[in-house]
Amino acid sequence: LEQVFVPFFRLEGSRNKSTGGVGLGLSAARAIVLEHGGELKLRNRSKGGLAALVVLPVHPGTGFGLQ
Repeated sequence: LEQVFVPFFRLEGSRNKSTGGVGLGLSAARAIVLEHGGELKLRNRSKGGLAALVVLPVHPGTGFGLQ
């Protein structure tokens, strides 16, 4: 699964420039999440497809943490 984070990498042959996308989505998403101190986790779903989980840190005092 690590390969899907490489810019322009495509897992599925049916996805190409003529059908849409350039292969940068997961690479860009991971870069954004990492810049915010988080992690982007991927796993294959048992019935097909891919599940993505974004984990971001909670910083006290930002209004987003539990009081």
